Amino acid sequence: MPIRRSRQEHDLYRKIKWLVFFRALFAVVLCGSVAAAIAGPRSSLFVANESLLYLLGVAAVMLATSLVYARILPRMRRLNVFAYFQVTLDTFLVTLIIFVTGSFASIFTFLYLVVIIYSSMVIYRRGGMIVASLCALQYGIMIDLEYFGILSPVGVAAGEMISSYNWQHVLFRLVMIIGACYLVAFLSGVLSEQERSAKQELWAMEDQVKRVERLAAAGEMAAGLTHEIKNPLASLTGSIQMLKDSIPYDPSHDRLMRIVLREADRLSSLVTTFLMFSRPKAGKIRDVALDEAVEDVVSLLQRDPAFKSRVYIRIWKDTPPGSPLLIRIDPEHLRQVIWNLMNNAAEAIEGSGKIDVMLALAGKGTVRMAVADTGSGIPPDQIDRIFNPFYSTKPGGTGLGLSIVQQMVGLYGGLVDIESSPGEGTIVTVKFKSAR
Repeated sequence: MPIRRSRQEHDLYRKIKWLVFFRALFAVVLCGSVAAAIAGPRSSLFVANESLLYLLGVAAVMLATSLVYARILPRMRRLNVFAYFQVTLDTFLVTLIIFVTGSFASIFTFLYLVVIIYSSMVIYRRGGMIVASLCALQYGIMIDLEYFGILSPVGVAAGEMISSYNWQHVLFRLVMIIGACYLVAFLSGVLSEQERSAKQELWAMEDQVKRVERLAAAGEMAAGLTHEIKNPLASLTGSIQMLKDSIPYDPSHDRLMRIVLREADRLSSLVTTFLMFSRPKAGKIRDVALDEAVEDVVSLLQRDPAFKSRVYIRIWKDTPPGSPLLIRIDPEHLRQVIWNLMNNAAEAIEGSGKIDVMLALAGKGTVRMAVADTGSGIPPDQIDRIFNPFYSTKPGGTGLGLSIVQQMVGLYGGLVDIESSPGEGTIVTVKFKSAR
């Protein structure tokens, strides 16, 4: 049975698959080149075919591992760990290639940079810096052992031995190669992080477009249906109230009528909420300080008896002191968005837990609010459905909270994104247009 992967995991899976393919292609080309060199005249790069045989062996190992990777990749669950394992092994294989082709005199030291570049593409900046450190450590140890005569490289002409150079030259070359590793890791890491950020924004926009299309179709139908329900419901409530006031008092009848009125009020509230979802209208738009609105809603939620004793809420602001995060929106709509997000996060926490609200300028004229909870999380097969009206993962939930958030945020040109892992909690990120 194929493993169901999230969008991020699928993207990593695709990158690892291409990495395995190009590694195997490089191994095949290297095997062919070495075989041709062995069969032809002796290469000027090596003093003996023994070096070529060792290089052929390393290329064969690289090809064999690539075939093993291709075989087990579809069944691999922890792709990030698998990627780290591959690139770590690649650094050792490159070190072997360099050692069997002359160590200090090898022309293949550039392969370290290749490994660092594709490591940054697959496991991003942190992974690229880790791989750069591994390459620098291995190369430094190998050159030190060769310089002090502990290790003898394979197939090096007498004039190209490290002992033929003074220590300043050896140190200069060592520093240059190690510095190049870290510089390439830094630059490729920055580019890979920018690529990941752009890709995540694109995914969020695609998801929002799909959700808006679904909600628009449902909203048109729901608007007419909501009006058809409200009118008879109002008549029903008025008739029951008149009966309650006009007929003689009877405890059993009075209890039944109070139940009917209570349930009618609950249904009316639900219909009103659904009408807000189906046809939201922009209210009185003005500049609103997002951080102040969040603090107001958090203070209300912390006084709620259902949450104040078990949910700890923290607000983090990544802004200069005294600089409010201004956005253009109707204040009531903003409070509704914040309340729905906070209430959903609190309800997702079973027992005690915490909610982190992170506010920051996101660049490009946007303000970001992220609400992270320590709840049970959302399974991957449900993550695409939670914005659908009347779909709820909580017992007794109406399933309209996030639908209303989506509609209201979209009404003001904002963007909603969600990330969740079962057992690790959920992060809902909302991006508003900055008033500045």
